[in-house]
Amino acid sequence: MSEICKYRIMWLIVFFDLPTLTAKDKKEYIRFRKFLLDDGFTMMQYSVYIRHSASRENADVHINRVKSALTENGTVSIMVITDKQFGDIKNFWGKKTTKTLPTPKQLEMF
Repeated sequence: MSEICKYRIMWLIVFFDLPTLTAKDKKEYIRFRKFLLDDGFTMMQYSVYIRHSASRENADVHINRVKSALTENGTVSIMVITDKQFGDIKNFWGKKTTKTLPTPKQLEMF
C-alpha cells in the first residue's frame, strides 16, 4: 500500500454509552447496536465499534447515518482516524500483545 493510501483510507470509531434501565432503553440500545452492525461496523470492545472507509467522503456518509440513528438518551462519540493511525494502535489482552485488524482487501462499492 502506498504512503498516500495510508492517509486517505479512514477508520471510524464509534463510542457510545446508552442507558439500559428500562425496557424502552434496552430496545433502543439493541436497535442502535444492530444498526451499527448492519452498516458494516465491527465490535472492537463493548460499546466501541469500528468501520473501514475508503475515503473521508465515504466516512462522512457513515457519520451521517450514525447521526440519523441516534437514540433519545445517552451519548455517542465518533472519531475518524487514518489507516496509518489505526495501524499504530496497540491492543493488549492481559500481558499479551496482538496486532490490529488488517485493512480489508475488498473494495467498497457503496
